[in-house]
Amino acid sequence: MAGKFFILCFLFCSAMAIISSAMASEDSFETSLNPKILKLKKEKLTRFHVYWHDVVGGKKPTSVPVLRGLDNVTLFGLINMFDNPLTVGPDPKSRLVGRSQGLYASTAQHEIGLLMAMNFAFTYGKYNGSSITILGRNPILHNVREMPVVGGTGRFRFARGHALAKTQYFNSTTLDAIVEYDIYVLHYY
Repeated sequence: MAGKFFILCFLFCSAMAIISSAMASEDSFETSLNPKILKLKKEKLTRFHVYWHDVVGGKKPTSVPVLRGLDNVTLFGLINMFDNPLTVGPDPKSRLVGRSQGLYASTAQHEIGLLMAMNFAFTYGKYNGSSITILGRNPILHNVREMPVVGGTGRFRFARGHALAKTQYFNSTTLDAIVEYDIYVLHYY
């Protein structure tokens, strides 16, 4: 008798588990996955050292204002859209390894501080076709600025990390700048 009761309890619990599972998947919009299903192997840390060339003046600008700032001190309210070259050296003629595409907006009222939203889209070597996304605050008068890497595409899926920016050149007349970026990215390979 106890054996039949045990079997009935087991069948009842199994049926409830199946029904529960079916109901949960019907209403659920998420599923836990093993990273191996997406062919994600080990995580590794990669450092990139590139130069970002922001050309605002001249006949072929790579950065253009889409909204002018409210004042001439902090440029609060300014928004620029850009498609800037990324090179291996500070010389604009050094090897092109990608493009930085995005926008910066002057969001600080008491200093010159930008919100940077940009993708570093690589066009050279094994990272060709992959990109890193950087989104963060950039107080440009500080010697070194740190911004987060919030994601990426291609070889940088699930990427995270940080970028350090240092201005190497700035022309106060044309507003052209060359910024050195050291980017540390944790990503799968």
